[in-house]
Amino acid sequence: MCFDRDARPPITPIAGGAEATRELILTSSDGTRFRAFAARAAKPTGAGIVILPDIRGLHPFYEELAVRFAENGVDAIAMDYFGRTAGTEKRADDFDWQPHVAQTRANTLAADVAASAAYLRSPEGGAVRSLFTVGFCFGGAVSWHQAANGLELAGAIGFYGRPVGPTRDGSPAPIDRVSEFACPILGLFGGADQGIPASAVEEFDKVLDEAGVKHELVTYPGAPHSFFDRRQTEFAEASADSWRRILEFIRANT
Repeated sequence: MCFDRDARPPITPIAGGAEATRELILTSSDGTRFRAFAARAAKPTGAGIVILPDIRGLHPFYEELAVRFAENGVDAIAMDYFGRTAGTEKRADDFDWQPHVAQTRANTLAADVAASAAYLRSPEGGAVRSLFTVGFCFGGAVSWHQAANGLELAGAIGFYGRPVGPTRDGSPAPIDRVSEFACPILGLFGGADQGIPASAVEEFDKVLDEAGVKHELVTYPGAPHSFFDRRQTEFAEASADSWRRILEFIRANT
């Protein structure tokens, strides 16, 4: 399962590391308005990251994660998926995300990611020089897709995204677009994730190798889907290693 309402990032806060946070309404290229949450770094490094949530869209886990990135010098924005079908109002805990995620399409997701990226590249968002994406579950696959969407990314990161098809909307899976990837890839997986077999990760790795795409795919033995959660104390080591790898990946490609 994906993160529930009480999940939170397993990352220790850094006092004073984030300069400011704000709730936003962004506008996509087709005129769609959607919610987002941004955090500015007190000591920016020139890196910025678009955070792509799991299937339930924008919720507190990802808002807090944006702050954790900002505390580490990375300007961040977490975006919502459902501006076209659920509007821009904040949602209650009992929000039924299922009919909304079923209506998402690869092309409109790409447009919303592009609007989020444009915000980070603007003076208001930090005028970042090196742009990354990171996604979780549904968002993990969306993140890897952005490596092929002409955003001039410095890197694309995915937690337990499905690299292979079939996809919800019949569009290509990330593995089908590897030849278009224009940036390094980082993939983080749980070895006990029943939805993503080891064979899928191995095939992704093989295709990335054959295409000459710089990448690192890491599987944590015994870890389930959505292990990156402070309440999953038995997987604290895997979570800490994942966070370390993400920050190193950003530093190495900024």
